[in-house]
Amino acid sequence: MLSEITSWILPVTVTSIFAFGFFKKVKVFDNFRVGALKGLRTVYEILPSIVCLVVAVTMLTESGAMELIGNAMKPVADLFGVPSEVTPLALMSSVSGGGSITVFESILKSHGPDSFIGRVASVIAGSTETTFYAITVYYSAVAVRNTRHTLYVGLFADFIGLVLSSFFVRICQ
Repeated sequence: MLSEITSWILPVTVTSIFAFGFFKKVKVFDNFRVGALKGLRTVYEILPSIVCLVVAVTMLTESGAMELIGNAMKPVADLFGVPSEVTPLALMSSVSGGGSITVFESILKSHGPDSFIGRVASVIAGSTETTFYAITVYYSAVAVRNTRHTLYVGLFADFIGLVLSSFFVRICQ
């Protein structure tokens, strides 16, 4: 039943848009072409930033630098009561959504989803933002070169999410 309804959503939506445009005497196809051209220009403008981010993430991960940073963060994680096993997830989630999913799956496989570490990892996965990716894409799309305080506030929010995830999981156990 549900699959029958969902299979009609897109065709009905597109037909409705064309019908509305027809009755309002809007040149729908011409406007579609203009929008598609703007979308392609946006992709062209942000593509170098995305490629740079992907290369940087790959270099950090494959070189072992991400692991070194995680090990260096262990004393800070211990200070705030965060399991050191989730620090690689916290680091990766600020940079790459796909990379953080891989780290998250690894944590769940090795510690289990119902363990304290698995629950903290689940909360982190659901409460953090890919800060670097968001800044790269959104600021590149509107040609902002000076991010000012965005990076610091985003990373601080990720840090608070990391600390509070451990805190609230510990309270709710």
